[in-house]
Amino acid sequence: MKKLYLALLLPFIGLLWLPFYDRTEPTLLGFPFFYWYQFAWVPATSLLVWVVWKRDAR
Repeated sequence: MKKLYLALLLPFIGLLWLPFYDRTEPTLLGFPFFYWYQFAWVPATSLLVWVVWKRDAR
């Protein structure tokens, strides 16, 4: 397995480690941290998958 594929574990670990983001502060546009942290992972994961895909295609 390529080491680059290990980067795909970041969103998995970041979202499964619930004690890290199980809080309400800081808020962003009225959304508690619990919600906007998860929403932030959606584009971040998409970008990460795209980067791994592009680098693997070389």
